[in-house]
Amino acid sequence: MSAPAVDYAGRQALITGASSGIGEAFARALAARGADVLLTALPEEAPRLDEIAGELTAAHGIRAETAPMDLGAPDGPQRLHGAAEALGFTPSVLVNSAGLGAGGPFSQAPLERELLMIRLNVLGLVALTGLYLPRMVERGDGVIVNIGSTAGLQPMPYFAVYAATKAFVQSFGEALWAEGHRTGVRVVTLCSGPVSTPFHERAGDRTGSGRGVKRVLKRRHLTTDMVVASALQAVDRDRPTAVRRIAGARPAAAAVGLAATLAGRRRRLLATERINRWLFGVR
Repeated sequence: MSAPAVDYAGRQALITGASSGIGEAFARALAARGADVLLTALPEEAPRLDEIAGELTAAHGIRAETAPMDLGAPDGPQRLHGAAEALGFTPSVLVNSAGLGAGGPFSQAPLERELLMIRLNVLGLVALTGLYLPRMVERGDGVIVNIGSTAGLQPMPYFAVYAATKAFVQSFGEALWAEGHRTGVRVVTLCSGPVSTPFHERAGDRTGSGRGVKRVLKRRHLTTDMVVASALQAVDRDRPTAVRRIAGARPAAAAVGLAATLAGRRRRLLATERINRWLFGVR
């Protein structure tokens, strides 16, 4: 028997990374469905968060609050949880969209930046999930959406740490779906191809070039509305993963499996290295 669609009207939703890109698109989609939203992003994004919150309240008559927070800080998730409590927000919907990406050779990357990526993409996501999932299980109701990436489906030279963090998100999210599918809590991992957002443009630019990334995004990319629609559809169908690829591309999992069949792991890694060397302008 198929799962019933989720009714978001009157729910409280916490969306991280909500000042732009996929996070902002989730905020707009959930508010349009009647959910009250709590938006967070870095403190320097506070004016943009306030602007979005005002727009959502005016457009949909829902309650929209903001709580700027650095989730890459060790106590960031706990402080956000405290801010939500102070606002009377007990979310039954959590969208873990905050993330950091950077491309280029790991040997040349600032180590602190790579560690920050792990703290935000992995530790922050796990901490927020751990703070809210137990309450959802107790209530027998809840939705968690984690933002993964097709980059996490295989090792990615010149995108090594980012891809590894997204591999963690994929494994963690799908395991939680299996743990929670009898509890009334739906956990979906959104695994998409390139999305035209400031996130991907910044990731490419961190090498000092990134011309390949920009060319790919200019030629073929997904929109934030496309990937959000795929994720919410997967939630309605109680599926563990929402995969959205660019038009004309093979399904990511099938492409990885085919590569593994036609070539050994060493050859596949070297092929990926050549592609990403061009994408990130590595010399």
